[in-house]
Amino acid sequence: MDEITDAADRRFAALPGRPGKIVAVHLSYASRADQRGRRPQHPSYFFKPSSSVASSGDTIERPAGTELLAFEGEIALVIGAPARRVALDDAWSHVAWVTASNDFGLYDLRANDKGSNVRSKGGDGCTPVGPSLIDAREIDPSTLRVRTWLNGSLVQDDTAAGMIFPFAQLVADLSQHFTLETGDVILTGTPAGSSVAQPGDVVEVEVDVPGGPSSGRLVTTVVQGAAAFDAELGSLPAVDDLQRSEAWGSREAAGLPPAEAANPPLSPRLRAKLEAVPVAGLSAQLRKRGLDNVHIDGVRPLHPEAKLVGTARTLRFVPNREDLFASHGGGYNAQKRVFDAVGDGEVVVIEARGEAGSGTLGDILAIRAHARGAAGIVTDGGVRDAAAVAAVGIPVYSCGAHPAVLGRKHVPWDGDVTIACGGATVQPGDVIVGDADGVVVIPPAIAEEIADAALAQEDEDGWIADRVAEGHPVDGLFPMNAEWRAEYDAREGGRA
Repeated sequence: MDEITDAADRRFAALPGRPGKIVAVHLSYASRADQRGRRPQHPSYFFKPSSSVASSGDTIERPAGTELLAFEGEIALVIGAPARRVALDDAWSHVAWVTASNDFGLYDLRANDKGSNVRSKGGDGCTPVGPSLIDAREIDPSTLRVRTWLNGSLVQDDTAAGMIFPFAQLVADLSQHFTLETGDVILTGTPAGSSVAQPGDVVEVEVDVPGGPSSGRLVTTVVQGAAAFDAELGSLPAVDDLQRSEAWGSREAAGLPPAEAANPPLSPRLRAKLEAVPVAGLSAQLRKRGLDNVHIDGVRPLHPEAKLVGTARTLRFVPNREDLFASHGGGYNAQKRVFDAVGDGEVVVIEARGEAGSGTLGDILAIRAHARGAAGIVTDGGVRDAAAVAAVGIPVYSCGAHPAVLGRKHVPWDGDVTIACGGATVQPGDVIVGDADGVVVIPPAIAEEIADAALAQEDEDGWIADRVAEGHPVDGLFPMNAEWRAEYDAREGGRA
């Protein structure tokens, strides 16, 4: 197979011609999966338009009003012979060439594309390829290496041995679904080290076999764009801390505080104390300290027998307005982002303004929270598919069941902010405790004090109950007068 170039359009100078399709893999390197905290069982894909292809030496524009243009150095496979339902053992023979690619993505535009990446990765210049091809027949694909430099510093360095899904599997899998045609390009995913490039930065990618053939360095310079997006035509760029951390590679690289520092987990000792004391006892101790407005009113548990203990991860809905739902309701919206980010031992607390006229979550989101290790969900709105949600097994408190979808009453607006739920103010990191009596919010700074006091009161109340069961009158015993108090204290001293 001889290399054929299209001299009429320099964008495709490194390829045999303009590719009919470009298929990109979402997540394929173990190092990247570990960085993201999720490892896929099977490969998944998205398409990129051939108009996004660029040559080495070209520029890529970061559009006005955006901040998260991320580079991803990748190994690109170029199909040499059509492949349709090919066997795994035969798949690599359909690859003619290998080269370097850079799967640029604008994280500011991810929210509404639901993983398709049409706008975030389909823009002009988002797929630099080249500068030259490596003959696939002359190499062992398992020895291929990809490296990326940002302004001369090596930031990505991995080999095909670090891939979760080998090249042949990607080719064979895709050929199950459609014909891979001659000239088609497969972008095989990026390893850890992908990050954000700023205007003026130079990104270089090289694919090689160490000590053997090389693609040469694929060079791209980032420039600042001047044209802004038109809100009348479509959704505008939007970023949050999740997008920043994923674009930069970590919260630390994005300049964000560690998630643990922003929302410290409960210690096992404190969690055990809170699980041992009823909400009524906690409520009494909060009241003694002047905190009367800490009850999430109107919510009832799907599992009254289950105890809920965790720290708050907040989500806020605003009343539905059609234009705002169009811009914030679809795609990877705030609701999905919070449920994707909830951590072990956290409670998703949803502000729905007491509006129970639609669901605020269903079984899919309950499953996602459960899989993430969440301690529970509290919403002062409705629950859709209530039986299926209950079957998930995670503690859920709501104002009742409702069959309507979210958009009937709500727009998912933002997360990890101070909210109001059931008449109580809830901040991220607040301690949430629930049982059959209801749910209370405990300021984290006094959670240990409240738990200890409630446990002590429970012990005292248990002793009083025993005395009443023995036939003693309540008067003077509940609360205890001096005589009974002395007897109780003597018993406590004896136990010590």
